[in-house]
Amino acid sequence: MTERPSDKNAAISALIENTEKVIVGKRKSIELVITAMLTGGHVLIEDVPGVGKTRLVSSIARSCGGSFGRIQMTPDIMPSDITGFTMINTSGTGEFRKGAAFCNFLLADEINRASPKSQSALLEIMEEGQVSLDGEIYPLPKPFMVLATQNPVETYGTYHLPEAQMDRFVMKISMGYPDKNDELAILAKNESSLSPKSLEPVISCEDIMSLMEKARLVRCSENISRYIIELVNATRQAEHIKLGVSPRGSIALYNTAKAYALISGRAYVIPDDVKFLAPYVLSHRIILTPKGRSLCGSPEGAVNMLLSQVPVPVE
Repeated sequence: MTERPSDKNAAISALIENTEKVIVGKRKSIELVITAMLTGGHVLIEDVPGVGKTRLVSSIARSCGGSFGRIQMTPDIMPSDITGFTMINTSGTGEFRKGAAFCNFLLADEINRASPKSQSALLEIMEEGQVSLDGEIYPLPKPFMVLATQNPVETYGTYHLPEAQMDRFVMKISMGYPDKNDELAILAKNESSLSPKSLEPVISCEDIMSLMEKARLVRCSENISRYIIELVNATRQAEHIKLGVSPRGSIALYNTAKAYALISGRAYVIPDDVKFLAPYVLSHRIILTPKGRSLCGSPEGAVNMLLSQVPVPVE
């Protein structure tokens, strides 16, 4: 029997509605994080302090039935705090002590305040889903997702993330300030003291793994696949872009488009899925030339410019 879109999205709808009990007016941000979750990817949320980055991540993680870990990425954080370490116990043998990464959802709060050495400790974790230490491999639980927050790099006391690590994030999003009505609702919710810790799980890890499999089965036509390739290739050919998008970016846009189609209740990808997701999936993977910064203003502006230039397929 064929499954209807409404049936497929029951768990996703429950997750969104539960998160919105705490997070007001940010449905798009919630859907983007869930989209990344369904691809097995990681998300970087960059915005000014106080707009709810940590609250959003905590709310989604606590709405899922998996384990939740949080590490505050301060300058004195050591790589072993993230990955774990081996210590000699009383019997004289080595004993592995797990770090913060051994959970389903790892919140790396203010990641760009940590030293580059500690930031690089996340690379294998994010890419391989495992920790290698002293010749041993320790697999992480499934599903596993890093949800990192960072303040803009102009903020005092921050470090730039290396390009290799930025490329490991399937998307980078920005929440932005709430509008006046949403901020009034935030004040009202503040009176009720509703926090992420008060949320009960509405889906399990098994549900998430099942949804990830359903997202992989969403159909993406050859025309749309070629559209993704043309768009990515345009970032490599543009004179105002110094560093274009790698094949990892092509795969990320392909997979997120399928996951977003599932969230939207469809079993197939449409061009609008790609156009909507491209700025979030591609912009943090490119570096502009000085002329590009003058012309486009930002990597997001460059991606939007390319979206207006690359022909959209007609299904």
